[in-house]
Amino acid sequence: MTTLDDILERMEALEKELTQELAKELERKEEKFLYTIREKRVRFSDEVKKRHRKLAATWSEYAYESGTMRMLTIPVIYFALLPAIFMDAVVSLYQLICFPVYGIPMVKRGPYIVMDRHQLQYLNLIEKLGCAYCSYFNGLIAFVREVAARTEQYWCPIRHARKLTAPHSRYRYFFSYGDAEGYRNGLAEVRKRFDDIRKREKANGKGTNAAGS
Repeated sequence: MTTLDDILERMEALEKELTQELAKELERKEEKFLYTIREKRVRFSDEVKKRHRKLAATWSEYAYESGTMRMLTIPVIYFALLPAIFMDAVVSLYQLICFPVYGIPMVKRGPYIVMDRHQLQYLNLIEKLGCAYCSYFNGLIAFVREVAARTEQYWCPIRHARKLTAPHSRYRYFFSYGDAEGYRNGLAEVRKRFDDIRKREKANGKGTNAAGS
């Protein structure tokens, strides 16, 4: 095992630890801010919702606090929505057609694109739209990156000679740059190396069933 492999393994372990800690933090926040999550929907008590509505800024207040120049940039931000939707459709269709052929597990959109901020009553309509847009766009980028990562593992699992700012989730399984023998002898095996994903999905499925029973 190389130093890079060791670092990537530790990163994966830290990501799992972070996920577990975030889950615990969510439970603590549910108690603190008096909400519950049922059937993927956040529910506040009537008293809390009433207090939240009083804290919502009016459109005029929001525009004044944001400033004219920042408000004028909003159309530019939303202009990216059309190509984002197109990319979403193309990537979803791509994996639907190709991943079964390659034997790659499908990437589920749900865990990446989470839409729940619009349920907050202390946000006005503009803020809710903005939060929904950010949730969709950032979730979409994460979803597309995972699809691309699994695709790269199948078609070109070779690490770069130069350093990457943020290696994706499948990079640890790639061959070292310049390892010609390893690539030729091990490519077929690496193309099938998705057992970790299947085990994780199976474990998550059991956890969901146990929680729902």
